[in-house]
Amino acid sequence: NLPRTLFFSSLLAERLNVSVRTIRKWRLTGGGPRFRKFGSAVRYSLVDLEAFEEAAVRMSTSDLGPVK
Repeated sequence: NLPRTLFFSSLLAERLNVSVRTIRKWRLTGGGPRFRKFGSAVRYSLVDLEAFEEAAVRMSTSDLGPVK
């Protein structure tokens, strides 16, 4: 088994080109990728990050994405 890749909030923000504050806000409102908590430490898995990125794909600016 390969080790699981986990991202800190700062690395996630850099990858998505958003601020760490935005990442924290998403965590509070449920708008961002799934995350894991280890005590007070928050980490994001590569698998969940890639799923979040894939869910953001749109064909046009009017495309609302999948209906929940």
